[in-house]
Amino acid sequence: MASKLIAPSVLAADFANLQRDVEMINHSDADWFHIDIMDGVFVPNISFGMPVLRDIAKHATKTIDVHLMIVDPDRYIKTFADLGSNILTVHYEACTHLHRTLQAIKAEGMKAGVAINPHTNVSLLEDTIKDIDLVCIMSVNPGFGGQSFIENTYKKVKQLKEIIDRNNASTLIEIDGGVTNKNAKQLVDAGADVLVAGSYVFKSEDPIQTIKGLKEIIS
Repeated sequence: MASKLIAPSVLAADFANLQRDVEMINHSDADWFHIDIMDGVFVPNISFGMPVLRDIAKHATKTIDVHLMIVDPDRYIKTFADLGSNILTVHYEACTHLHRTLQAIKAEGMKAGVAINPHTNVSLLEDTIKDIDLVCIMSVNPGFGGQSFIENTYKKVKQLKEIIDRNNASTLIEIDGGVTNKNAKQLVDAGADVLVAGSYVFKSEDPIQTIKGLKEIIS
């Protein structure tokens, strides 16, 4: 079985000490950087934009997994490629022509991800699953960190895994929101490949040890 991945969410980092927290992720057992870009329109919060991502990319030594929670993401695909994104995830709910958006992301040399909100059914991805490198299942309502995990997520992971297997796709399943040591193993057992952890990592006394503990649970 391929190794399962941990992607600390930089949204939960200390923005006044961002370089320190980026270096911490570099030196930890984490696999990816998960970076949430929010516009205050698609979600009721505004996070950081292009200059901050550019500075993170300058110091990061691991895969940069960018999650766009914005309307009309097509406008910025090339920009995010130029800023150093390795994976670009757009929301199903924000894309009128999902297939075209996925092709545009890949044309810029990035892996293409699709995120779905808690109310969105995974079956809607059946037709495009072979074009999707990663599906990010939101296990909280998007927009703010520190929310509690939505229990229906396990069922969605299993349903999505069935769709991936049935279509002989190699899509990874990522879980974003409320991930802790209490649900990590259950999520991986249900079929998850990548766990995004924000507050659980950054609000802990020893983030490096917390990441190591999560990695041990899921490997």
